Amino acid sequence: MRERDRVAVGLWPVDALLLLVPRDQSRWDAKRQPRAARLKVYPLLGTLPHFLKNHHRFLEWTTDILTRDPTHTMSVKALGLTGVAITASPANVEHIVKTNFANYPKGELAVSRLEDFLGHGIFNSDGDQWLRQRRAASYEFGRRSLRSLVVDAARFEVTERLLPLLDRASRDGRTLDLQDVLERFAFDSICRVAFGDDPACLAEDSMAAPGRSAEFMRAFNDAQNAVMARFMSPVNSLWRLKRLLNVEPERRMRSALGTIHGYAGRIVRERRERRSEVGLACRDDFLSRFAAAGEHSDESLRDVVTNFLLAGRDTTSSALSWFFWLVSTRPDVEDRIVREVRAVRASSHQGSITGAATFSVDELRDMHYLHAAITESMRLYPPVAMDTHGCREDDFLPDGTFIGKGWLISYSAYAMARMEDIWGKDCELFKPERWLGEDGAFRPESPFKYPIFHAGPRMCLGKEMAYIQMKSVIACVLERFSFRFVGSERRPGLVLSLTLRMDGGLSMQVNRRS
Repeated sequence: MRERDRVAVGLWPVDALLLLVPRDQSRWDAKRQPRAARLKVYPLLGTLPHFLKNHHRFLEWTTDILTRDPTHTMSVKALGLTGVAITASPANVEHIVKTNFANYPKGELAVSRLEDFLGHGIFNSDGDQWLRQRRAASYEFGRRSLRSLVVDAARFEVTERLLPLLDRASRDGRTLDLQDVLERFAFDSICRVAFGDDPACLAEDSMAAPGRSAEFMRAFNDAQNAVMARFMSPVNSLWRLKRLLNVEPERRMRSALGTIHGYAGRIVRERRERRSEVGLACRDDFLSRFAAAGEHSDESLRDVVTNFLLAGRDTTSSALSWFFWLVSTRPDVEDRIVREVRAVRASSHQGSITGAATFSVDELRDMHYLHAAITESMRLYPPVAMDTHGCREDDFLPDGTFIGKGWLISYSAYAMARMEDIWGKDCELFKPERWLGEDGAFRPESPFKYPIFHAGPRMCLGKEMAYIQMKSVIACVLERFSFRFVGSERRPGLVLSLTLRMDGGLSMQVNRRS
């Protein structure tokens, strides 16, 4: 099966679409009947034909359904399988992630399928286990020293690796897969910040002759693909049988986990050794600070490593990839970003542009239009296109949709961006100006209307640092280079993985800016 035809974890399992046969409606309260969102239900096959016809364009298909439904919500219940609901309503999002937060945990179904990959880290846990990690992480993310570490890591990666790579490509007239480049950049950066480790994936020798770092990145992708297959299975426990029999894709998953856990275990062991030798407090990286905050087993620290690798590499690289593609289609937006960056450069009295010059946090904060452009890019192409929760007890959403105990409920940030009654008739346009006030300053929206960084108690702790990192990369790159998309005039295809990736990469011609 082609990668772009897969539906991934983080969205919702395809087993809720397969064999969708309506239950005996007569035994149901009318208010509790699933809403098929105007989909034709076929005898015996239920809505399966709709899925088979549209599985290659899953996001577009569900967006179309949600757009046509007045409440922007659909729900289905399969015979013997898990009930599923999808919504694109800000009021429903607020209900799920804040108002009735306790009733919508991640849920055992999702946690069990991710357990061997992410363990019980902050992104794959509920209840007290999640709350303890959240409190510890919140404290560390609030420290100024961690923000400085993010800035320093981005500065090194940009000046020593990314800009020289783009300069070589410009001189040689070589086309780059910018998505691959940005994934390597994000992986190096998160390893530096979170673990004080440098895998050097973006280093020149690693790009020319991939080694252990490339092996790890490949293993990380293999693990995500295996998780996708688990969520695609029409039988909840089929993946367990495949794992027991050691058949694909579980065979590849076992090999990938060996590589991932080996890397994470090495990081943890080094922290233990340093702690016994010179004291852990001398380390500034997130893992060292987290470990120093209390007693943690090697396994729990390994979970911290894998969870932050997932969050730090995939979301940032996805957001940056879609941003550079969008800007390459809008010279007017690119020109305004470059003018703002140069104005900030001039006002900071740094003088002429040098190959090593980056920007301070205060200078990045002055780039309101760039901030708006990044925000608008993520509105249209959210790094996590859909987020899923389980339902603990029967409930009704604010729009009246019934959600049963044990069901899965997803909100689609991708679909919300394309709702006229949420964002206006120009909702599908890339329009950074919608985020600016009359004074030109950035103006945020409700996180329930714009749930890119989630909302409520699970709101992303790394939001500020993500913006710092992305603005630093974009400002330094666009100040020196422009890009031309090498491909058709159509948008790159969508790959539904843990994050929203581009099918076939992002081929860009790099040009040095005069």
